[in-house]
Amino acid sequence: MSGESGLKSYKVVTHGCQMNVHDSERLSGLLEEAGYVKAGPEGDPDLVVFNTCAVRENADNKLYGNLGQLAPVKGRHKGMQIAVGGCLAQKDRDTIVQRAPWVDVVFGTHNIGHLPALLERAAIERKAQVEILESLETFPSTLPTRRESAYAAWVSISVGCNNTCTFCIVPALRGKEEDRRPGDVLAEIEALVDEGVIEVTLLGQNVNAYGSDLGDREAFSKLLRAAGQVEGLERIRFTSPHPRDFTDDVITAMAETPAVMHQLHMPLQSGSDRVLKAMRRSYRQERFLGIIRKVREAMPDAAISTDIIVGFPGETEEDFEETMHVVREARFTNAFTFQYSKRPGTPAAEMADQVPKEVVQARYDRLIALQEEISWEENKKQVGRTLEILVAEGEGKKDDQTRRLSGRAPDNRLVHFSKPEEPVRPGDMVTVEITYAAPHHLLAEGPVLAVRRTRAGDAWEKRQAKPAAKPAAGGSTGVMLGLPSIGAPAALPLAAPAGGACCGD
Repeated sequence: MSGESGLKSYKVVTHGCQMNVHDSERLSGLLEEAGYVKAGPEGDPDLVVFNTCAVRENADNKLYGNLGQLAPVKGRHKGMQIAVGGCLAQKDRDTIVQRAPWVDVVFGTHNIGHLPALLERAAIERKAQVEILESLETFPSTLPTRRESAYAAWVSISVGCNNTCTFCIVPALRGKEEDRRPGDVLAEIEALVDEGVIEVTLLGQNVNAYGSDLGDREAFSKLLRAAGQVEGLERIRFTSPHPRDFTDDVITAMAETPAVMHQLHMPLQSGSDRVLKAMRRSYRQERFLGIIRKVREAMPDAAISTDIIVGFPGETEEDFEETMHVVREARFTNAFTFQYSKRPGTPAAEMADQVPKEVVQARYDRLIALQEEISWEENKKQVGRTLEILVAEGEGKKDDQTRRLSGRAPDNRLVHFSKPEEPVRPGDMVTVEITYAAPHHLLAEGPVLAVRRTRAGDAWEKRQAKPAAKPAAGGSTGVMLGLPSIGAPAALPLAAPAGGACCGD
């Protein structure tokens, strides 16, 4: 509820992919610039914003279930407002207000910067405001941003997608690819590093197609090298690439730029050439495995993850066995695996030969069992290695009980380690020896070998000591936690693949 200062409180609920998570940072920044304060755990916020996803078949059920729960809350909370944005809002438009007339604002993926004005107009006119634009007005990175962490940041380099995958509705909702100028991207990275950030993830729906809008086929590899020259930036990641656009110059840039981590998320979707053709994926099994071989030749220690869809319409047992073959050959560190579900509005939803649920489930279980075995075997190879871990906040759910801390290895593996006697903060670095491997995490049970205090740790400590500053346009008040998490492939916190920017491109 409104605090003692009289400022209205807000809560942003995010469904979907990393692009949505980053958009929610901007929504929070816009609201705080407009005078709202982030709601605490107690009481009902004055404003609830749903940033939605349209990728999964049941996305609308999830949204309307949440809206239904809020209807009585709004009835007893005078002046409360509810806004719905994101991909589902872009797709359904007026339908949302028809099904949930207590919603105050509906806005799309191209006009998130209009939210404060739409809220004010809804309050004055006492009627719902629905505003959906068909194209991007300004690149979202120019908007205020409220970031939640002091050490790791998303940096968007493009929006939209030029692919036409038959299972994905994102291009219709996000539009054609639009690239940011390299100088603008680097300026944002430099500003983040000045604040204490030491790790960034370059983000795009098809991140390595960067440059197609600029007329430079090697723009992405050049951007990786240039970002690697930013003083103080220690780790660079990117997500999510597309095999079609993954060129040799990118592999070389990864191998030759020390700050670029030897970690790659490469969506497979299917190992069957026939299914890939039906999906309109512009590569085949041989091309995909060729990329994996080249990456491992250049970076033998690379950790490679993927996205896989099981049960795409028309998938036969022979098709599925081709996927299993690729999994055995590629030896992914982990795989985010999904049972095919109809995405309303996509060509695949109307295809014949939808695979029976029981068949999909049986194949899914077999794939999960194989990947679990491979993930464990690959993690066991880490035992005995000495690694520098970036201490994270909130990564270890059992850290309090086990008296451990958690963080990420350079290749993004999750590592739990014994709490050292010397105080360490999120954003600091510790050196540990890996003593045990599980399928989805590593343990360092011995004493910490070294602690390196960092500017990121200083920034985290400073933030704990005082309230966050008001966000500035194009700037931040810290950094969004989190890179794609390494966890059980079947259980993801968000609706879209954890390793992909949207729908596992």
